[in-house]
Amino acid sequence: MILTYHGVTCIRASAGDTTIVFGPVSKNSKNFKPTNFGADVAFISLNHADMNGIDEAGRGDKQPFGILGPGEYEVKSITATGFPSTSSYGGGGMINTIYSVYLDGLHILYLGAQGDTALPAEVLEMDSPDVLIVPVGGSGALSPADAQKLSVKLEAKIVIPILWNEKTLKQFLKEAGAEDTKPADKLTLKPRDVVGKENEVVILSE
Repeated sequence: MILTYHGVTCIRASAGDTTIVFGPVSKNSKNFKPTNFGADVAFISLNHADMNGIDEAGRGDKQPFGILGPGEYEVKSITATGFPSTSSYGGGGMINTIYSVYLDGLHILYLGAQGDTALPAEVLEMDSPDVLIVPVGGSGALSPADAQKLSVKLEAKIVIPILWNEKTLKQFLKEAGAEDTKPADKLTLKPRDVVGKENEVVILSE
């Protein structure tokens, strides 16, 4: 599996000929460039223009199946479950969906624009995620300190911060004791690569 970051809360994960995207940016976003690649499945955690661009994640034959909220899903070789939570991103109290996704033998837990540390019980009780994708930017989503607390609580093997700026990323890395971490263009993972890992922070450059 190959993971890349495309700004805001947008993460692309590819395995073989299957591509999924979390939080694609819509063309209606006022502050960010829209997503510009094709995906088979698009996971929308929050109905906000910065992260609900299903149409922007379609290219040619790759037109995404949109997953828009809580529930259980099975698409191609992907199994996923969405859990309702909350967010204040964009100013108002909104439903945020946390997604637990299994792709290419790896468990991804995507928190989207999660607003606080109060996670659904089902999320706290599940097996430790291989990859935790967590917002660290405040602005109605988790603060850097709360993002680190959740990473430890969930016993994530690898942690990928999203929704960051230079200031909040620096704060998060300090909280995580990972100040020396350098950005990478992509993260390539196989199940054996996460064995023995514990809260290892990976920064993906935009």
